[in-house]
Amino acid sequence: MRFMKMHGAGNDFVLVDARDEERDWPRLAQAMLDRRFGVGGDQMLLVEDSDRAHLRMRTFNPDGSEAEISGNGIRCFVKHALDEGLVPGKRTDMVVETLAGLHHLTAHISDGKVDWLRVGMGMPRLAPAEIPVAANGVTTVVDHPLDVGGRRIHVTCVSVGNPHAVAFINGSVDDWPLARLGPLVEMNPFFPKRVNFEIVNVVSRDLLKVRVWERGTGETLACGTGASAIGVAARLKGLMDGRVSLDMPGGRLHVEWDGQGEVMLEGPAALVFVGAWPGP
Repeated sequence: MRFMKMHGAGNDFVLVDARDEERDWPRLAQAMLDRRFGVGGDQMLLVEDSDRAHLRMRTFNPDGSEAEISGNGIRCFVKHALDEGLVPGKRTDMVVETLAGLHHLTAHISDGKVDWLRVGMGMPRLAPAEIPVAANGVTTVVDHPLDVGGRRIHVTCVSVGNPHAVAFINGSVDDWPLARLGPLVEMNPFFPKRVNFEIVNVVSRDLLKVRVWERGTGETLACGTGASAIGVAARLKGLMDGRVSLDMPGGRLHVEWDGQGEVMLEGPAALVFVGAWPGP
């Protein structure tokens, strides 16, 4: 089975054209994404046909669970589709179906290949039941206190197709014990469907420094939905204007949100190598 290894700002993926394949995808994701015995990756992306968009993307985590969407993954997905001519005609835009809905992307082409993409991530969902979080009597969850591992943090919660909890902290994100506390936040009962967790330093109104703990994956070098959620949370807290850049361990992403409409995400996408998976 042919696969592509790709990454967006260091957030890496195994991409498979599943239009003519029938597999146990959760089990295969666990095998292929293993960094010692498999190919290695943060998530598996499947290319499928769609009757609502140009193509459909499915996303699986290393633990075999299926995610609603990946902001970095969908850019890699569209780079592959456009570079390989999976959609007819010479085009620089696509609509992709995901479990989180339809998403429109536009691509920048350099030397005949896609290298940068802009993604419409949809309207952020702020109501507790839509994220979801176990909060009653509030319309938004901003700076909610959460006690984990002997520490109290304050999280602002957003869904951009999947749930996120964002904590703006005073100490350096580099020194924060994310490997220890990330799983405790992910599994906290406050989040009925678990949660992606981001810690953030505010460098300036247009620059943030970020680390991410992804639900079902662990710490990653970047997260596109996380960047989108952070941009929304920063705007809700009055920490940014209309556009912000986010420095993540794997690279820089850019988010725009005017406080009312769709969240826009920009960032790179790259092919690392093409391979063949011999197993079932």
